[in-house]
Amino acid sequence: MRPLPPAQVVAHRLPDLRNVRRPTDPLRLARGVTVGGARPAVGRPVPIRIAVDLLGGDGAPESVLSGVAVALRRDADLHVTLVGPPQLAQRPEPDTHDIAGRSTVVPATQVVGMDEDPLRGVRTKLDSTVCVAARLVRDGAADAMVSIGSTGAAMAATVFNLGLLAGLTRAALVVTVPSAAGPVVLLDVGATAAPAADRLAQHAMIGAAYATARLGIPEPRVGLLTIGEEVGKGDRVRRHAAALLAALPVAFVGNVEGDDVPRGGRADVIVTDGFTGNILLKGMEGTYALLAGLVAQEMAQHGESARRAVSAATDHLHPERIAGALLLGVNGVVVVGHGASSPRAVAACIAQAASAVRDGVLPRLRDALAALMADRVVAPVASLPGGGAPR
Repeated sequence: MRPLPPAQVVAHRLPDLRNVRRPTDPLRLARGVTVGGARPAVGRPVPIRIAVDLLGGDGAPESVLSGVAVALRRDADLHVTLVGPPQLAQRPEPDTHDIAGRSTVVPATQVVGMDEDPLRGVRTKLDSTVCVAARLVRDGAADAMVSIGSTGAAMAATVFNLGLLAGLTRAALVVTVPSAAGPVVLLDVGATAAPAADRLAQHAMIGAAYATARLGIPEPRVGLLTIGEEVGKGDRVRRHAAALLAALPVAFVGNVEGDDVPRGGRADVIVTDGFTGNILLKGMEGTYALLAGLVAQEMAQHGESARRAVSAATDHLHPERIAGALLLGVNGVVVVGHGASSPRAVAACIAQAASAVRDGVLPRLRDALAALMADRVVAPVASLPGGGAPR
């Protein structure tokens, strides 16, 4: 990509930010590059290129720009492409010489708002920030993308532009929750609100594959979130899902409850629908905020050293450390953050995307999912509780 002439370089909060023209032929960038941003080996380390939606989130563009600056300072091998109107980045910030030359901007003139229908917005606003960022990943100009805006728009844009992994019909948002017994993979936490039995079975497959690819667990234990541990608990969708999960080539441990997420120990992967998962996740975030505040009040009288010790012990539980959710199932690395993300949370989302690229999560996920799909046995309709085909 060729930078604009010096006269057109914009003054920016991030120094030496170059305004980059998008190619008239979107496939031109893809020559020699595979879908999903994977690049040919070049024989030397290359920067991790993250496309960031400049207009995503309640505090955009300021919180996004500040978060990008934090992320660049923390990671010397990171390059960020801001996607949005170049003029919105014209806010000088002092003491940014240490991150000069590691950010560019690709123009996008539209945004899909939080209150818009995401499918209609993505279809009618082809020059929206989230669509342009997704195309950068598709065309190999970025290794991953981060959006703090509409979850629905991010999912629609990436599914349309990147496609889904083989064997899947839906993507799911996944977070790795630090529990007392080790990390717990929780999905879906917001991609699709409506529950369906086969969708939950797909979540189990992609969640197990992710736990193997990212956490190195050879045979992750998979649990189904419902209202009781006993067989047959839950609504009809959950009962149908339990029968489907029992027939999958995964280590299904049965039903689990909400407290199994922060406690850990019963399952490495916990599957639910996006509506329930989002409520559970935000409930845990709120509980942490309450406890952190109460502890801070109590520790104030015991001196600064005690406060620092408590902070160090609980910092990994902070919602801004968990940050965004990885969109599993699309053929690319996509991280979606909370609309109210602070600069620290934005930086954590970018770091999560960069880590997934470095660790080769996408190719390993493809391999693990393909192996599971090859062994999948569909449960016969007659075996489902209550009869009838799963929804």
